[in-house]
Parts: sequence; C-alpha cells; structure tokens
Amino acid sequence: MRANCLAAACLTIALFTPIGPAFAQTSGQTPPRAFAPLDVFNLEWVSDPRLSADGKQIVFLRNHLDLMNDRRRSTIWLSDLKGEDIQPLTTGDRNDRGAQFSPSGKEVAFVSGGQIYLRYLNSGRELALTRETSSVGNFKFSPNGQFIVFSMSVPGKSPDPAMMPSPPPGAKWAEPVSVIDRLSYREDGEGIVAPSFQHLFAIPVQGGNAKQITEGDFNYRDFDFIDNQTLVVSANREADADYQPLQTDLFEISLQGKPIKRLTTRMGPDQAPTVSPDGRYIAYTGFTDRQQFYQVSALSVLDRQTGASNEISSSLDRDVINPQFDASGKQIYFQYDDQGQGKIAVISRDGKSRRVLADDLGGADIGRPYGSGSMAIAASGNVVYTRGTATRPAELGLIQGVNKSRSLTQLNEDALAHVDVRGVEDIWVKSRVDQRDVQAWIMYPPGFDATKKYPLLLEIHGGPVSNYGAHFAPETQLYAAQGYIVVYANPRGSDSYGESFGNAIHHDYPNHDYDDLMDVTDAVIAKGSVDERNLFVTGGSGGGVLTAWIVGHTDRFRAAVVAKPVINWVSFALTSDGASFYPRYWFPGNPWDQMENYIKRSPLSYVGKVSTPTMLITGEADQRTPIAESEQYFTALKLRKVPTQMVRIPGASHTINARPSNLIAQVANTIAWFERFRVK
Repeated sequence: MRANCLAAACLTIALFTPIGPAFAQTSGQTPPRAFAPLDVFNLEWVSDPRLSADGKQIVFLRNHLDLMNDRRRSTIWLSDLKGEDIQPLTTGDRNDRGAQFSPSGKEVAFVSGGQIYLRYLNSGRELALTRETSSVGNFKFSPNGQFIVFSMSVPGKSPDPAMMPSPPPGAKWAEPVSVIDRLSYREDGEGIVAPSFQHLFAIPVQGGNAKQITEGDFNYRDFDFIDNQTLVVSANREADADYQPLQTDLFEISLQGKPIKRLTTRMGPDQAPTVSPDGRYIAYTGFTDRQQFYQVSALSVLDRQTGASNEISSSLDRDVINPQFDASGKQIYFQYDDQGQGKIAVISRDGKSRRVLADDLGGADIGRPYGSGSMAIAASGNVVYTRGTATRPAELGLIQGVNKSRSLTQLNEDALAHVDVRGVEDIWVKSRVDQRDVQAWIMYPPGFDATKKYPLLLEIHGGPVSNYGAHFAPETQLYAAQGYIVVYANPRGSDSYGESFGNAIHHDYPNHDYDDLMDVTDAVIAKGSVDERNLFVTGGSGGGVLTAWIVGHTDRFRAAVVAKPVINWVSFALTSDGASFYPRYWFPGNPWDQMENYIKRSPLSYVGKVSTPTMLITGEADQRTPIAESEQYFTALKLRKVPTQMVRIPGASHTINARPSNLIAQVANTIAWFERFRVK
C-alpha cells in the first residue's frame, strides 16, 4: 500500500503544470522551462569536504536523491586542487559520511552503515574497521595515525517491569509492557528510545577490538586530540544532566586511565573543542547561560599552561561555528552566519585581528533556503568549503591565498542548465513596532512581467532561532514555478543579526515577529506587482506557529498552510522531545506555574477569530511538534466550520523532507490548497 501511495503521489505531482505566464520565445533558442517537481530528484550537492594534511587532495561527500527508492544517498569522492581529477572512492546505493584523511594521507576513513571503514588509496582496498552493535558517531585519527577514537551509544539501564505470571502453553498474550523513568525518553526521528549514553572508544587502524575510554551515565560528544594519549572532550557530567540540556564543560581525558581533569566550569555550553598543533591552546565555542531565548555562541581560547580562558569574538556578535587552528597555532578559522549569509573568517588567537575569507558558504540544506554548510583547513593554509548560491546547491569550493576562492565542481549544470532557476531580490524593511531593520528576499516567477499582477506567497522559516538567506531551495523554486511571487524573511528572533535581534522574542513568541512579517508583506505589495486579492501564507515548525498565529490575527490571506506547528504550548511543552528545554528557555516557568503566559502565546487561543481556510501538514512520527498539535487545531477549525484539511505524512518525523517525495507532496498539497481558494 505504501508503494502504491508513493507512485500515485509522484504521478499527481508530475501532472500539475505551472500557472504563471509563459516565456517569450527567443529567436533560434528554446526557452528554459520552469523548475518542475521531478527536477528535485536530479539535484546533487557537496557536503563535509576535508583536506589531506599536505593540502593537495580533497575528499568530500557527493549527495543525490534516489528516484526509485525515494531516499537521500551520499558517496565519497576525491578531488585534486584544480578540480580536474575528480573520482569516486565509494559507489552504489550507500549513505557514507564523515570522510577524512589519515595523517599520512594514504588512507581515508569514513562511516558507512554505522561502521568505520578504511580505504587504502594506493591499492583501493577497503577494510571494515569496526563491527559494533551500535552505530558509530563522530571519529578522529590520532596524531600519529595509529588508532582512531570514536563515539558510540552504550545502553543504559531501564527499570524492571513488575513480575508477571507465565502464560500457559500455547497462549498468545500481549507484548510485555515497557517502563520509563527518564525525563528525556523520546527523540524525533527515533521515537521512544531506550536509555543510552554516548561514550568514547579507541581502535587500532590495523584492526582489532575497540577499547572503551569513558564510563558512567554521561554523554561525551565533541572531542579533539591534545597528543597521542590525551583528549579534550565536551561532556555534561552533572548529576542532573537530564534537566540541564545545554550544559557541557571541557574535560581532559587520558587514554592511559589517568583521572579526568575538568578544564571549564561556567554554567552553559562549552563545545566544539579544537587543539593547537603544539597542544597548548584549546579553542571552543559556547556562552554563559542566562536562560534566554537566544544566546550568541562565542569563540574562546583556553591556555592549558595557565588555565586562563579568554573570549576572543565578543565584538562579532554572531554564532561562531566549527573553529579550527591553522598550522602555526596563532590563527583560528571558523564559520558564521551574517544577515542570512554563511561566511568563513580567520581570527588571531588573541582576538585582535579578524578578516573574512569567503561570504558564499551554504547550499547544503536541500529543502528551504536555510543557512548551512561546512569548511575545513589544511596545514598548507588551503580551505575547502561548500559554496552555494541562490540558483545552485552547494559545490566544492576552494580558498587559496587571500580571498582567492573558486568552485571545483559543477554538479548541477547538466540538470539545471536548461531550467529557469529563479534568483532572489534582497530587500530591507523597517519594522512598524520599533524601526528595527528586517531583511527579506523576493523570488519572482518565470516570465515575470512587472506590469502584471501575481499571487503572493509568504513563506516563514522555522526555529524560530535560525535564518533564511539567498540560498538555493527546491521548495521556493517550486512555488515560484507555479506562478507565485514568493517572499521569505528573517523576522525578529532570527539569528545572524546579533543577540539583541535574536533575543527580541524572549518570553514573547509569537508577538511582534508577526508585525515584522506583515511589514515585509506590505513592502512587497508596495512594489506594485502583487494581486492583493490573492495573498497566501505557509511555514513549517516555528513558521507553522507563526502561520497559525497570523490567521488568528488577520483575515488578509486567502488561504494558509500550517506545517508541523505548535498550537498549544501547554501540550507541546509536556509531549515534545525537548521537555527539559522549552519551559526553561522559552517561557518564564513550567506550564502549571505560568498558565496565562502559555495560553496567551498559543495559536489555539485565537482559533475563534480564524476565518482563513487553513490546511495542516505534519509527519505522523513527529516527536518535535507531535501530530496531536495539528489534530487539536484541525478539530477546532472543523468545529467552527472553517474550511480545513489535515495532511498526515506516514512515517515522517519533524524532518518531513527526509524522503524526497515527501518534500514534493508537501509543496503539491500546499499549492493545491491555495489554488482551491485563489480568486481567478
């Protein structure tokens, strides 16, 4: 039945045609066609590039979408610095990840099927290094290349159920009950999970048995080597770790069994440690936790000799991601988002000088136009990264010298060269509330004629602490291809504009972010090409919250599609997979102590004012915003006889577009709903 439904959905999508104006014919040329649903399956993109120690070779993931199996696939490819010799290291229907060179550059290690493999570059032979019962997490080679340390989940202890009598021979009793005594017992994409903890293991590269390094009911996550026998690791070793979801500190761990040494003590996350080549300095990211809605993650440097730690990126006021020391240990490369755009920068170890190396990092999120991407450096000073634009997914980018960046691949030219992929127009709008500057992007449909009128689609990002930008996204491309002017924005609460802007919704979400979105809508209408009878709105997750809030506060939109929303903050706080986080950071307290605040911010409280036809879309396996949230709103709208439908996506988690056909199904159902109510 599942396969039949999928085939039917794909057929339906393939048949719907653009409603926008056709292109004018150019003499002697075939005009490019509009982006179509099945074009999604032709997309490829680069992720997780790494350099060999000498900086002469690059290994990266080449990602694509499997049309016949409706899955994302990733294989490992190797490139030289000119992009002239690019070849696969792995092939087939695989999902490889985490590829990295050994220190000698003679081997590449990667994870496939949850296990670590070694590929010997000279012979092409492959060794399955681990055969663990659990999937391997992240891993790193020791500096001498003799062994690999990796993280892996280790089962914890579950409470024993009550003793049951034995069933008589031949009896068919129900499955045994399960007993849960943990606060965090479910995860989106996983469902109900057994208790477990992330621990570190070491295994020789020549093969053998893995040795467990860490123990206890704690989670050990990011780590780096200080020397061949010592690690720095980020971990939450608090007795009440389940109740402190952001808390982590840095610890020094010896592979020789010496006592663990605590390196940081502040309240808040200390994470992503990276060690200078001489082992003296540790760069890491984090903040002192003030239990705010949004807090900027800054870059700090710890001197192991003196024990002193110095925050060096305070003047940046942006989240620092993925810090990495250069060969001298005097500079640190990192990435960050600024005004919706990914950037790569380098900062001196004392924080006194900083410069940007690239401002086109991105393109690795295939769905909506979120900021994304990664980078890596080599001792040679070369930098590789995912280089994206508004019209192409991520390609393999290389930086050599000062600001000399270029693309080494063109993975999508065969698929998109004759497709009218739409770019975006960047606009800034003054908020009516407090004159804050709000950034937005407009995507016009194919064949756009400024003298004509078009329906407008406002698309709202999730998070809400996240950001959109001028990035390629098949969802917005598909909306534009159907003849809509698409606008998306970063209202207050979005990151990449500093802590004040991101924290403007602290204990006040949703509220004036709604006003920002209305100001953006008004600004696009003022440009003169919008049919004001045909305004539509949609958004997912945090954007679903705001979409539901919008229809409860205005009737200016002809129809709305609310995807994977929170409708009732009380039920959400107690049933989502982040129960330890949301009441502490998004509200002034628990629901029973702050009921008025929760109710005031719940879109359900305003359902009595909704007249806009509103569809709901949610994955049935969503543990982040459980489908019961959508069910509440759907039932309330039905009781009020407001036109509504609920689209339930079987097996889908909060990441609806994990399967490509679900991405297409979400867009198709959204467009179909809008067209049903569109004034012709």
